[in-house]
Amino acid sequence: MNDVKALLFDVFGTVVDWRSGVAREAAPFLAKHLPGVDPAGFADAWRRRYQPAMEQVRSGARPFVRLDVLHRENLEAVLRDHGLDPTGIAEAELDGLNRAWHRLDPWPDSVAGLHRLRSRFIIAPLSNGNIALLLNMAKRAGLPWDAILGSEVSQAFKPSPAAYLRTAEVLGLAPAQCMLVAAHNGDLAAARKTGFRTAFIPRPTEHGPGQDKDLAPAQDWDFVAESFPVLADQLDCTA
Repeated sequence: MNDVKALLFDVFGTVVDWRSGVAREAAPFLAKHLPGVDPAGFADAWRRRYQPAMEQVRSGARPFVRLDVLHRENLEAVLRDHGLDPTGIAEAELDGLNRAWHRLDPWPDSVAGLHRLRSRFIIAPLSNGNIALLLNMAKRAGLPWDAILGSEVSQAFKPSPAAYLRTAEVLGLAPAQCMLVAAHNGDLAAARKTGFRTAFIPRPTEHGPGQDKDLAPAQDWDFVAESFPVLADQLDCTA
């Protein structure tokens, strides 16, 4: 690990609990406009549109746009799926709900673990989120990033190789000097192919109590730890 200078983190699901946060933020909106709709189920439905929307950019079918834009398009689509016409909702309400992704809570171990890991390494997000989203999230949740690198930096969404390689380049580092920390085996596999080191942190309730994927490492990742503080122990971060 002497060559590794930066730990780069997947954010949604790895650092923050997106499902609980979006459900919490959606609850009052749903009570007003879609009574009886389960907030957690609504969060799941919104999230299911995440990868297909980004694939439109990855495939070249549309130019790069910020994740905030995709989230808003996906929100309007989910509302229509539930029989609600978003054109009848005040813009301020829709914008406020869309910014739920800016107000997600960290997992209980995240902040303390990040502080310890920062004592030895550069730490920064390597996320599909945009800079404003990640900045607002960090300010609210107390995430102690050294830099906030949103997807605008790479103009690409993971798992496209450019998302990893351009992030390393911006930091002035070779891929082998970077390690991705993530709760998703697919993200780690893509990072490994670009030369990154890898650390797997399972988040077995990211998708709720019935989660059936990413419960265990799928490859021999460089590190596997049950939490950020345990990873800090493994990496000799004593501060």
